[in-house]
Amino acid sequence: MKSVWQVQEAKNRFSEIIETAISDGPQVVTHHGKAVVKIVALTPREISAAAGDDDFFLHLMNAPKVGDLQLPTRKSRKYQIDLGV
Repeated sequence: MKSVWQVQEAKNRFSEIIETAISDGPQVVTHHGKAVVKIVALTPREISAAAGDDDFFLHLMNAPKVGDLQLPTRKSRKYQIDLGV
């Protein structure tokens, strides 16, 4: 089944794209030939969380992106341990 859709076609066949995302996996929408949106089905866990928490999607939208995460700098070791091996 198709997995890449142009914007106009995606607008006209949105219900079909949703069904395809559920049955076949992520669907990509392009704009002027460039991928701009990926439509994915929620996992059962995400569906349960969404049913119980009205802020679930807001939380997802505000979650840090992988590139935004910063690891703390590693401090140098002051002492070296000699295991005598």
